[in-house]
Amino acid sequence: MLDLVLKRHSIAFRVSVKSIVSILMVVVAVALPQIFHIAGGVSAGAAYLPMYAPVLLAGCLLGWQWGLGVGILSPLVSFGFSSIALDSAMPALSRLPFMVLELSVFGLVSGLFSKKIQTNSLFAFPAVILSQICGRTVYVIYNLIAGRQFPELLTAIQTGLIGLYLQAAVIPFAVILLSIVLKREREEQGNE
Repeated sequence: MLDLVLKRHSIAFRVSVKSIVSILMVVVAVALPQIFHIAGGVSAGAAYLPMYAPVLLAGCLLGWQWGLGVGILSPLVSFGFSSIALDSAMPALSRLPFMVLELSVFGLVSGLFSKKIQTNSLFAFPAVILSQICGRTVYVIYNLIAGRQFPELLTAIQTGLIGLYLQAAVIPFAVILLSIVLKREREEQGNE
């Protein structure tokens, strides 16, 4: 989506802008769970899935490569940062593999819609919903292969539904709002 505004600039400049936005999304993905855990305890993270929102946003705005990168890096950076700085790994080491897989799918699938979102920002709704379905499917498959019991898995999925519902509403509206702002910016650039 940012490509339309950056179209007049060189490839190197576009990559630099996307790199900065990606880093910002990873930082937000690391900070949000910390804030949720402080405000609502460990259960707030499981219910609201705060790390997922920046990954979805990155995919919608930047494309599949960048969304995939943010999806992979967010849990890894969070684990590294929280292990070193806070002496309490978040996500826990046992959760890290499936979070990397699930979030990479979130970023990849939402990013596959980025070109459609450029032409019509309403595509952010199916982008987010399909990302959630695909990501949660990967989550279930991985956990079943890893030997997790289905009732326990079902409880974890039900707990996270609040966060998924909120993200399905909030992220597309954020993308639409940003699309309006970027469209105005693009029009102003065209008038120069």
